Amino acid sequence: MKYNLTEPIAERKTKTVYKDGDKTIKLFIENYSKAAILNEALIQSRVEESTDLKISKLIEVTKIENRWALVTEFIEGTPLDVLMKEHPEKEDEYLKLFVDIQLEIMSKKVPLLNRLKDKYRRKLAEADIDDNTRYELLQRLEGTKNHDKLCHGDFNPSNVIIDANGEYSIIDWAHATQGNASADVAKTFLLFSVNGHAELAEKYLNMITEKGGLEKRGIQRWIPIVAAVQLKKGEVEDRKTLEKWVDVVDYE
Repeated sequence: MKYNLTEPIAERKTKTVYKDGDKTIKLFIENYSKAAILNEALIQSRVEESTDLKISKLIEVTKIENRWALVTEFIEGTPLDVLMKEHPEKEDEYLKLFVDIQLEIMSKKVPLLNRLKDKYRRKLAEADIDDNTRYELLQRLEGTKNHDKLCHGDFNPSNVIIDANGEYSIIDWAHATQGNASADVAKTFLLFSVNGHAELAEKYLNMITEKGGLEKRGIQRWIPIVAAVQLKKGEVEDRKTLEKWVDVVDYE
């Protein structure tokens, strides 16, 4: 099938996202890993088939001019981060909705997804950190409880779309795993922090621990681990902020 790639709606380092009618085409750069593309499609399909969450449905995996592409349903609406910027007076209301959605995600189980702890072991082994820190964080990782909750892996307000009726959909499931929900909360906390929203990060952490009955200390123990796995060799984006959280290994 031929797609119209004249309406880009997002651009990232490894991909450009286009809208074509009722479809979204995520077009990756040349020579992008085929395994990564197929893995993302598999993750999306497993979440779609195993839960009743409102997500963008996968339509096909294809190649366009020798570049891999994922085609999904286009979700009409406004990203939650845009709404939060446009209506700062509603920040608490939107944050509550955001937290409720994340707690709903965490209430689901998708048994065939990769395990978060296994993924983080691999990522820590590859992380650009010194060996002593790596050892300490691996020991901390091994000491965490084994859970099987659905973890989005990149849950931030830009991945929640609100339509004209106030209904929401959740997009971008490429990093989803099953595991300890506290790790996913720690990731969201860091996403707020590295994007310059430190106060909002703390407000989010307080709200989700209160509403979800989660232990704040347990989440805080995950923060250095989650920060470290994002420190890839040769990448400098957000490095200083992430290193700050890795250095605070005993942050509590």
